[in-house]
Amino acid sequence: MKFDRPSAQLTRRAALGALGAAPFLAVSPLRAQDNSAFPLRGETGEPMQNFRIPSELDPASLPGILWEGRRDGDVILYEFFDYNCVFCRKAARELASIAASDRNLRVGLINNAILSIGSVQAAKVQQSVLRLYGPAKANEFHLKMYAARGGANGPSALAIVRAMGLDAGKVEESADSETVSDVVKKQTRLAAALGLAMTPAFIIAGTAILGWPGAKPLREIIANARKCDQPVCEKKG
Repeated sequence: MKFDRPSAQLTRRAALGALGAAPFLAVSPLRAQDNSAFPLRGETGEPMQNFRIPSELDPASLPGILWEGRRDGDVILYEFFDYNCVFCRKAARELASIAASDRNLRVGLINNAILSIGSVQAAKVQQSVLRLYGPAKANEFHLKMYAARGGANGPSALAIVRAMGLDAGKVEESADSETVSDVVKKQTRLAAALGLAMTPAFIIAGTAILGWPGAKPLREIIANARKCDQPVCEKKG
């Protein structure tokens, strides 16, 4: 299938349907509780919805994770993102800065392509770049996608591939493969199973956090995970 410009945005349900049926996890989506697991607040003071995830749904075994940072980092932070997510654009830039300044942080970027057919197409191109050219080029592609103007889709993603001097024909051929499609299905369906109903969403220290908290709160969450293996550490009397 060649990438054609999508004519309309899809709902979350329709986008998941567009990915096709994928036998990955036969579980019901988690439901975030009204009372969040930890008293987390974003940079403007708003409460951040968060909840603990079961260990069997840990993302570590997912295929196609785009890793950044040391393999032996002492804290692992996962971001579930969509290339058409406005807040993911801000998160991408600031998260890259956090990762660059924290040498013991390992970041895993995971597609949650739920906003449009274009999101699915862009995710497939990202996975193709990762398969063909490795994580360094894929991370470069990732940041360039968020630096570009306009909506993300197959044509816009391939335009960035060409601008990077990569072989757009090979990337598109790979993006159309069952292998790449299966990876994107598994990533997005795990996000659905986890109840990550918005992008961006993060998982750290066994806790899911919905939305972008901001750079300063995220740094504090990472520091707490390093200190007590929780997003918030208990204060001692």
